[in-house]
Amino acid sequence: MGNTTLRTFLVLGATTVLRHVRKGANGSAWLTGLRNRRPPKVVAVALANKMARIVYAMLTKGTQYRKPKAAA
Repeated sequence: MGNTTLRTFLVLGATTVLRHVRKGANGSAWLTGLRNRRPPKVVAVALANKMARIVYAMLTKGTQYRKPKAAA
């Protein structure tokens, strides 16, 4: 379950990303597909989980964020 404050901030950040995507910002294909299949809160938690995994990998490897390449 982890740190409740950190978990809250991750879900809050994911909800903000979803709000921007809903208003017309470009989202990833993964996020768009998930939004079409699942309720908004489930999508926010899934995105928060993905963000947490990315941050953990960056911290353990000591790397900086690299934006994913667009699929051809």
